[in-house]
Amino acid sequence: MNTFHPDRAAAFAADRSHAHWHDTALWFVREKRDRGAASVPEWERLRDAAAGIKAQALSNLAAYLEEFERNATANGIRVHWARDGEEHNRIVHEILAARGVRLVVKSKSMLTEECGLNPYLEARGLEVVDTDLGERIVQLAKEPPSHIVMPAIHRRKESIGELFHEKLGTPAGASDPKLLTEAARQDLRRKFLGAQAGLTGVNFALADTGGIVVVTNEGNADMGTSLPPVHVASMGVEKVIPRAADLGVFLRLLARSATGQPVSTYTSHFHGPMRGGELHVVVVDNGRSEILAREPFRKSLACIRCGACLNTCPVYRRSGGYSYSYLIPGPIGAVLGALRDPERHASLPFASSLCGSCTDVCPVQVDLHHQLLALRADVAARGILPWGKRMGMRLAGLVLRHPSLYRLAGGLARRALRGAPGLVRIGPAATWARQRQLPGAPSESFREIWRRGGA
Repeated sequence: MNTFHPDRAAAFAADRSHAHWHDTALWFVREKRDRGAASVPEWERLRDAAAGIKAQALSNLAAYLEEFERNATANGIRVHWARDGEEHNRIVHEILAARGVRLVVKSKSMLTEECGLNPYLEARGLEVVDTDLGERIVQLAKEPPSHIVMPAIHRRKESIGELFHEKLGTPAGASDPKLLTEAARQDLRRKFLGAQAGLTGVNFALADTGGIVVVTNEGNADMGTSLPPVHVASMGVEKVIPRAADLGVFLRLLARSATGQPVSTYTSHFHGPMRGGELHVVVVDNGRSEILAREPFRKSLACIRCGACLNTCPVYRRSGGYSYSYLIPGPIGAVLGALRDPERHASLPFASSLCGSCTDVCPVQVDLHHQLLALRADVAARGILPWGKRMGMRLAGLVLRHPSLYRLAGGLARRALRGAPGLVRIGPAATWARQRQLPGAPSESFREIWRRGGA
């Protein structure tokens, strides 16, 4: 079994100060999400609607994709189809090479990360510049994103200041976010003005209008698609939704789930190329059809990449994005990675407490913790679970199936704890409870209270 996640998680957690900072930063975003959701009385009805729309789209995916292609072509958009990441990269390169493109500005796109587009183009002599600030930071640092919405969340401002001093010439020791952002803006402005093509992802594709929608907070996608004459958009097949009228449901959910904002700063609609320009949409499968065919995991394709499951996950918050062996971290990445390559990513279904918080916050109601549990069984059935873990799980199952063994195990545990006086009374949990003036543990167990009440 691949032990990538446990080993990397242990290394991340060893730096307790940084791990605590990472945890706190993400929980701050989670709390903003909660306030944003609470501000919309019909929040749960919106989630129901979004889940239903996605279920309808996935149930009729081929028909909606064909409808999208017809309408997009009628709008002057050139639609290309790619079976996998290699074909996607080849198509994009052929489009750019045929037009003599040497410099490309790229908006955030997890699909292009999945396909490895940047190194593919760079190996063929093109300069690719990521224009989302977080993506630009990790690109300069030669790192992959550690989060699908906040790619550089693992880096503190002091670390970014050192990086910008080395790469962009900012003053040594400078860590003021405003100064660093302005330095990145000035550097990127030159790239925008010199680029011959812009690359984006696709947040939503509208079957009934043939348009695509790109959502950003920085306006970089608009700059990258309005200045160069060529716009290439990479789109997973699961991004199509039936109607433009459905879009409002997702836009009310997306920003609040991602960052707690009422709405993203820029929601850009493209229903054709700009005058004198070209718009190409590359529709990519890359294993999505196989997931669609697996009923227990089909709903994972409904994901709108808001990152809410990462922000709430106690494992991701305390182990960091680089502890995951798949390019998308967190609960959704654990599901997608294990589905894509079970042996390589066999540790990921176990990188979860199964607390269900990821499912609770998902704006499209993907049942992530149920899928992670099912994937654990899948890993075990494939025989790629270590012997020690298999035996431990069998022993736990045996104890839980037999009340007498369960009581015996509980009694042994209580006796063991008696040998560590004050463990519960003076432990971190007790300190935390005292600080918040919470009541202590009752002197009687729940079973004893229940029996006394029943008598």
